[in-house]
Amino acid sequence: MFMAVLAVGGLAVAFVFLSAGVAGQVEAAVSALAAVAAVGTGVWAALPHGGKGDDHASGVTAEQTGLATAEGAGSAANSGVRGAGAAKATGDATATGGGRANTGVDSSGDC
Repeated sequence: MFMAVLAVGGLAVAFVFLSAGVAGQVEAAVSALAAVAAVGTGVWAALPHGGKGDDHASGVTAEQTGLATAEGAGSAANSGVRGAGAAKATGDATATGGGRANTGVDSSGDC
């Protein structure tokens, strides 16, 4: 943010001292560069991040979680991560009576 303020301030000062023709050329060049940067940022944001084997692809990490308990059929306990992510030193997860328990990374979507 600070760099953007400096750039805008520098351009404002330059426009004061430049002739109208030169200022117009500088403005066109800066506008073109800004447009290319905006499109590049959009393309970069749309690309998938993280590769195969990258546990942190989703940006979610469960660490030092507490106890999770599921009791009864169809219940689920999860002290880790559902979907893609990473789990470190997660708490205990217990299930009784037909429930499911997960303490790590559960990609099945059931916990």
